[in-house]
Amino acid sequence: MTQSKRKTTRPSSAAPSKGGAMREADYAALAQFRYQLRTFLAFSEAAAQSAGLTPQQHQALLAIKGLAAPDGASVGDIARFLLIRHHTAVELVDRMAKLKLIGREADPQDARRVLVRLTAKGEQKLRSLSRIHLDELGAAAPALAKILRSFRAKAR
Repeated sequence: MTQSKRKTTRPSSAAPSKGGAMREADYAALAQFRYQLRTFLAFSEAAAQSAGLTPQQHQALLAIKGLAAPDGASVGDIARFLLIRHHTAVELVDRMAKLKLIGREADPQDARRVLVRLTAKGEQKLRSLSRIHLDELGAAAPALAKILRSFRAKAR
């Protein structure tokens, strides 16, 4: 599903101040939140590249491990998890298989479907990247918590 086709709703905790009026503090909180997200994403991209992966390959490894069923992820699953088109996911899977990060096998229930699983090399890369990402999130947690509290306070 492409991002433009996704149904988006604003969480009630992120509602603007009563009457729809925006205060300067609302803009500051949103700006700070976006800054924190962008900072984390920049960190994540650099970490993936220093591990010899593209950011998209890192995201795919994480999606396969963290979001897929125990028997593996289909190419369609990967496309949905990464918000990319199916043919783009096929190309990504092909490149990752060449790097020996993932292995492919036919789905035992439906031989037309291909399931993707992490190899030992993919598991190792994901494990080391996930450790440093959790550390980075731990460092950012106080600032994010403060911003999120301010959003909740506005909803009351």
